Amino acid sequence: MTFALYAFAALFEITGCFAVWHWWRQGASALWLIPGALALAGFAFLLALTPPSHAGRSFAAYGGVYIAASLLWLWLVEGTRPGLSDLSGAALALLGAGVILWGARG
Repeated sequence: MTFALYAFAALFEITGCFAVWHWWRQGASALWLIPGALALAGFAFLLALTPPSHAGRSFAAYGGVYIAASLLWLWLVEGTRPGLSDLSGAALALLGAGVILWGARG
């Protein structure tokens, strides 16, 4: 359940950020900002549903999922295949997210 929430949150965040990127950097219509804002609001809502009791811990663990999802977006949407260093970094980030989520607390 936690991973699914993080995965959907990443999809919403990346979609929202891409809409702003597309408007700002690619000269697309300002109407792109409407679905972008909705997607970013959806991202915030989904992230708030994650189980960690502290926002900072939830956000930190989410960071690893965001990194991996961004590279998947790079490949599937933008048509650029991630390199070995990209994939290695994503694996390290996901490992770190797992430690943050499921690590022992003192």
